Amino acid sequence: MAFLCTAAQAQLSNQRRLTDRDDLYGWEAIGRLDIGDQGFCTGTLIARDLVLTAAHCALDKATGKHYPPGKVTFRAGLSDGESLADRKVIQIASHPDFVANAPVSAPRVRVDVALMRLEEPIPYSIADPFALYNGRVSGSEISVASYGRGRADAITRQRSCRILQRGQGLISFDCDVTFGSSGSAILAKKGPRWQIFSVVSAGVSDGRRTIGYGMELPEIVSELKAILHRDAPRPTATIRRLQPGTDRSSSGAKFISAGGS
Repeated sequence: MAFLCTAAQAQLSNQRRLTDRDDLYGWEAIGRLDIGDQGFCTGTLIARDLVLTAAHCALDKATGKHYPPGKVTFRAGLSDGESLADRKVIQIASHPDFVANAPVSAPRVRVDVALMRLEEPIPYSIADPFALYNGRVSGSEISVASYGRGRADAITRQRSCRILQRGQGLISFDCDVTFGSSGSAILAKKGPRWQIFSVVSAGVSDGRRTIGYGMELPEIVSELKAILHRDAPRPTATIRRLQPGTDRSSSGAKFISAGGS
Protein backbone atom coordinates (compact mmCIF):
# COMPACT_ATOMS: atom_id res chain seq x y z
CA MET A 1 0.00 0.00 0.00
CA ALA A 2 0.94 3.63 -0.28
CA PHE A 3 3.77 4.67 2.02
CA LEU A 4 5.86 7.79 2.12
CA CYS A 5 9.35 6.35 1.58
CA THR A 6 11.27 3.10 1.63
CA ALA A 7 11.89 2.02 5.22
CA ALA A 8 15.29 1.48 6.72
CA GLN A 9 16.78 -1.96 7.33
CA ALA A 10 14.75 -3.90 9.90
CA GLN A 11 16.25 -4.17 13.36
CA LEU A 12 15.88 -7.94 13.52
CA SER A 13 17.14 -8.27 17.07
CA ASN A 14 14.12 -6.28 18.23
CA GLN A 15 11.54 -8.13 16.17
CA ARG A 16 9.74 -11.43 16.48
CA ARG A 17 7.78 -13.29 13.84
CA LEU A 18 4.54 -14.67 15.32
CA THR A 19 3.84 -17.99 13.65
CA ASP A 20 2.52 -20.78 15.88
CA ARG A 21 -0.57 -20.61 18.10
CA ASP A 22 1.42 -19.90 21.25
CA ASP A 23 3.21 -16.98 19.56
CA LEU A 24 -0.11 -15.53 18.44
CA TYR A 25 -1.73 -15.69 21.85
CA GLY A 26 -2.95 -12.19 22.68
CA TRP A 27 -2.26 -10.90 19.16
CA GLU A 28 -5.07 -12.69 17.31
CA ALA A 29 -7.00 -9.43 16.78
CA ILE A 30 -4.28 -8.15 14.43
CA GLY A 31 -4.86 -9.16 10.84
CA ARG A 32 -3.92 -8.53 7.24
CA LEU A 33 -6.33 -6.49 5.15
CA ASP A 34 -6.24 -7.93 1.63
CA ILE A 35 -7.51 -5.43 -0.94
CA GLY A 36 -8.45 -7.65 -3.87
CA ASP A 37 -5.25 -8.19 -5.85
CA GLN A 38 -4.11 -4.60 -5.32
CA GLY A 39 -2.08 -5.07 -2.14
CA PHE A 40 -2.57 -5.21 1.61
CA CYS A 41 -2.47 -3.23 4.83
CA THR A 42 -2.66 -4.12 8.50
CA GLY A 43 -5.79 -3.75 10.63
CA THR A 44 -6.75 -4.39 14.24
CA LEU A 45 -10.05 -5.40 15.81
CA ILE A 46 -11.43 -2.88 18.29
CA ALA A 47 -14.79 -4.68 18.49
CA ARG A 48 -15.93 -8.08 17.28
CA ASP A 49 -17.05 -6.56 13.96
CA LEU A 50 -14.93 -3.38 13.72
CA VAL A 51 -11.42 -3.09 12.30
CA LEU A 52 -9.26 -0.01 12.81
CA THR A 53 -6.82 0.91 10.04
CA ALA A 54 -5.52 3.88 8.02
CA ALA A 55 -7.86 5.80 5.73
CA HIS A 56 -5.45 5.48 2.81
CA CYS A 57 -5.98 1.70 3.10
CA ALA A 58 -9.73 2.18 2.68
CA LEU A 59 -10.01 4.42 -0.38
CA ASP A 60 -9.38 3.59 -4.03
CA LYS A 61 -6.87 6.09 -5.41
CA ALA A 62 -8.37 5.85 -8.87
CA THR A 63 -11.84 6.89 -7.76
CA GLY A 64 -11.21 8.59 -4.41
CA LYS A 65 -14.05 6.51 -2.97
CA HIS A 66 -14.21 3.74 -0.39
CA TYR A 67 -13.61 0.25 -1.68
CA PRO A 68 -16.96 -1.43 -2.40
CA PRO A 69 -18.39 -4.08 -0.04
CA GLY A 70 -16.56 -7.38 -0.41
CA LYS A 71 -13.41 -5.88 -1.96
CA VAL A 72 -11.44 -5.96 1.32
CA THR A 73 -10.96 -9.07 3.45
CA PHE A 74 -9.75 -9.00 7.05
CA ARG A 75 -7.67 -12.10 7.87
CA ALA A 76 -7.28 -12.28 11.64
CA GLY A 77 -3.99 -13.71 12.88
CA LEU A 78 -2.85 -14.69 9.39
CA SER A 79 0.26 -16.86 9.54
CA ASP A 80 1.85 -18.69 6.61
CA GLY A 81 -1.38 -18.88 4.63
CA GLU A 82 -3.65 -19.84 7.53
CA SER A 83 -5.85 -17.33 9.34
CA LEU A 84 -7.95 -17.71 12.47
CA ALA A 85 -10.92 -16.05 10.77
CA ASP A 86 -11.58 -14.42 7.39
CA ARG A 87 -14.28 -11.76 7.09
CA LYS A 88 -15.34 -9.53 4.21
CA VAL A 89 -15.62 -5.80 4.88
CA ILE A 90 -19.14 -4.54 4.17
CA GLN A 91 -18.95 -0.90 5.33
CA ILE A 92 -16.19 1.69 5.64
CA ALA A 93 -16.05 5.06 7.38
CA SER A 94 -13.22 7.57 6.99
CA HIS A 95 -12.88 11.19 8.06
CA PRO A 96 -14.55 13.58 5.57
CA ASP A 97 -11.39 15.72 5.51
CA PHE A 98 -9.24 12.86 4.24
CA VAL A 99 -8.56 13.02 0.49
CA ALA A 100 -7.29 9.85 -1.15
CA ASN A 101 -4.97 11.46 -3.69
CA ALA A 102 -3.70 14.38 -1.62
CA PRO A 103 0.05 14.54 -0.88
CA VAL A 104 1.24 13.36 2.50
CA SER A 105 1.17 16.23 5.00
CA ALA A 106 0.60 16.85 8.69
CA PRO A 107 -3.12 17.66 8.22
CA ARG A 108 -3.57 14.47 6.19
CA VAL A 109 -1.82 12.26 8.76
CA ARG A 110 -4.04 13.67 11.53
CA VAL A 111 -7.17 12.24 9.83
CA ASP A 112 -5.65 9.14 8.20
CA VAL A 113 -7.92 6.77 10.10
CA ALA A 114 -10.71 4.44 8.98
CA LEU A 115 -13.11 1.96 10.53
CA MET A 116 -14.27 -1.13 8.66
CA ARG A 117 -17.35 -3.11 9.59
CA LEU A 118 -17.15 -6.87 9.01
CA GLU A 119 -19.88 -8.99 7.46
CA GLU A 120 -20.00 -11.14 10.59
CA PRO A 121 -18.50 -10.63 14.07
CA ILE A 122 -15.43 -12.62 15.06
CA PRO A 123 -16.09 -14.43 18.37
CA TYR A 124 -14.12 -13.43 21.45
CA SER A 125 -12.99 -17.04 21.70
CA ILE A 126 -11.03 -16.52 18.46
CA ALA A 127 -9.76 -12.96 18.84
CA ASP A 128 -10.03 -10.53 21.75
CA PRO A 129 -10.30 -6.93 20.41
CA PHE A 130 -7.87 -4.26 21.58
CA ALA A 131 -9.04 -1.21 23.55
CA LEU A 132 -8.01 2.35 22.71
CA TYR A 133 -5.46 4.02 24.95
CA ASN A 134 -6.60 7.19 26.70
CA GLY A 135 -4.37 9.76 28.40
CA ARG A 136 -0.64 10.22 28.54
CA VAL A 137 1.74 7.34 28.06
CA SER A 138 3.97 6.56 31.02
CA GLY A 139 7.44 6.84 29.52
CA SER A 140 8.01 6.65 25.77
CA GLU A 141 8.18 2.92 25.13
CA ILE A 142 5.66 1.53 22.63
CA SER A 143 5.32 -1.53 20.39
CA VAL A 144 3.99 -2.34 16.92
CA ALA A 145 2.78 -5.58 15.34
CA SER A 146 2.16 -5.62 11.61
CA TYR A 147 2.50 -7.22 8.23
CA GLY A 148 4.81 -5.62 5.69
CA ARG A 149 6.85 -6.01 2.57
CA GLY A 150 9.22 -8.93 3.04
CA ARG A 151 7.17 -10.15 6.01
CA ALA A 152 3.69 -10.37 4.51
CA ASP A 153 2.89 -13.93 5.60
CA ALA A 154 2.96 -13.50 9.37
CA ILE A 155 2.67 -10.82 12.02
CA THR A 156 6.00 -9.35 12.97
CA ARG A 157 6.10 -7.69 16.36
CA GLN A 158 8.67 -5.07 17.27
CA ARG A 159 8.85 -5.45 21.00
CA SER A 160 10.15 -2.01 21.81
CA CYS A 161 10.31 1.30 20.00
CA ARG A 162 9.88 4.85 21.23
CA ILE A 163 7.76 7.95 20.87
CA LEU A 164 9.92 10.74 19.49
CA GLN A 165 7.48 13.65 19.54
CA ARG A 166 3.83 14.21 20.35
CA GLY A 167 1.88 17.41 19.76
CA GLN A 168 -0.77 19.18 17.68
CA GLY A 169 -2.53 15.89 16.99
CA LEU A 170 0.58 14.21 15.56
CA ILE A 171 2.82 11.48 16.96
CA SER A 172 6.21 10.43 15.60
CA PHE A 173 8.01 7.22 16.60
CA ASP A 174 11.07 5.18 15.66
CA CYS A 175 9.25 1.89 15.05
CA ASP A 176 10.38 -0.11 12.01
CA VAL A 177 7.50 0.29 9.55
CA THR A 178 7.37 -0.37 5.82
CA PHE A 179 4.94 -0.91 2.95
CA GLY A 180 2.02 -2.96 4.29
CA SER A 181 2.53 -1.66 7.82
CA SER A 182 0.09 1.12 6.99
CA GLY A 183 -2.91 0.94 9.31
CA SER A 184 -1.14 -1.11 11.96
CA ALA A 185 -1.72 -0.25 15.60
CA ILE A 186 0.93 1.47 17.66
CA LEU A 187 0.54 -0.08 21.11
CA ALA A 188 1.23 1.23 24.59
CA LYS A 189 1.14 -0.80 27.80
CA LYS A 190 -1.63 -0.04 30.29
CA GLY A 191 -1.55 -2.36 33.26
CA PRO A 192 -1.14 -5.93 32.04
CA ARG A 193 -2.47 -5.28 28.53
CA TRP A 194 -1.39 -3.48 25.41
CA GLN A 195 -3.81 -0.86 24.08
CA ILE A 196 -3.97 1.06 20.80
CA PHE A 197 -2.20 4.38 21.08
CA SER A 198 -2.04 5.41 17.40
CA VAL A 199 -2.19 4.07 13.84
CA VAL A 200 0.68 3.99 11.35
CA SER A 201 0.01 6.52 8.60
CA ALA A 202 3.39 7.16 6.96
CA GLY A 203 7.11 6.72 7.40
CA VAL A 204 10.35 8.19 6.18
CA SER A 205 13.91 6.87 6.22
CA ASP A 206 17.02 8.94 6.73
CA GLY A 207 19.26 5.99 5.80
CA ARG A 208 19.89 5.10 9.43
CA ARG A 209 16.42 4.53 10.80
CA THR A 210 12.75 4.78 9.96
CA ILE A 211 10.58 7.46 11.52
CA GLY A 212 6.88 6.66 11.53
CA TYR A 213 3.97 9.05 11.89
CA GLY A 214 0.54 8.61 13.39
CA MET A 215 -2.24 10.59 15.02
CA GLU A 216 -4.22 11.04 18.22
CA LEU A 217 -7.08 8.54 18.14
CA PRO A 218 -9.94 8.69 20.67
CA GLU A 219 -11.87 11.65 19.26
CA ILE A 220 -11.58 10.65 15.61
CA VAL A 221 -12.58 7.04 16.31
CA SER A 222 -15.70 8.28 18.09
CA GLU A 223 -16.54 10.37 15.02
CA LEU A 224 -16.05 7.39 12.71
CA LYS A 225 -18.29 5.17 14.85
CA ALA A 226 -21.01 7.82 14.55
CA ILE A 227 -20.58 7.87 10.76
CA LEU A 228 -20.84 4.07 10.59
CA HIS A 229 -24.01 4.13 12.65
CA ARG A 230 -25.52 6.94 10.58
CA ASP A 231 -24.74 5.32 7.24
CA ALA A 232 -25.41 1.69 8.19
CA PRO A 233 -27.83 -0.10 5.85
CA ARG A 234 -31.27 -0.10 7.41
CA PRO A 235 -32.91 -3.51 7.81
CA THR A 236 -36.26 -4.02 6.18
CA ALA A 237 -39.30 -5.65 7.75
CA THR A 238 -42.34 -7.22 6.18
CA ILE A 239 -45.75 -5.94 7.29
CA ARG A 240 -48.22 -8.75 6.86
CA ARG A 241 -51.97 -8.38 6.68
CA LEU A 242 -53.20 -11.47 8.50
CA GLN A 243 -56.47 -13.20 7.73
CA PRO A 244 -58.33 -14.86 10.58
CA GLY A 245 -56.92 -18.32 11.24
CA THR A 246 -53.83 -17.94 9.03
CA ASP A 247 -50.30 -16.57 9.27
CA ARG A 248 -49.73 -16.17 5.55
CA SER A 249 -49.10 -12.75 4.02
CA SER A 250 -51.68 -11.18 1.77
CA SER A 251 -50.74 -10.15 -1.71
CA GLY A 252 -50.67 -6.54 -0.48
CA ALA A 253 -47.68 -7.00 1.86
CA LYS A 254 -45.34 -3.99 1.98
CA PHE A 255 -41.75 -3.42 3.05
CA ILE A 256 -40.85 -0.56 5.34
CA SER A 257 -37.68 0.61 7.02
CA ALA A 258 -37.51 -0.79 10.54
CA GLY A 259 -34.82 1.66 11.63
CA GLY A 260 -31.54 0.94 13.33
CA SER A 261 -30.88 -0.04 16.88
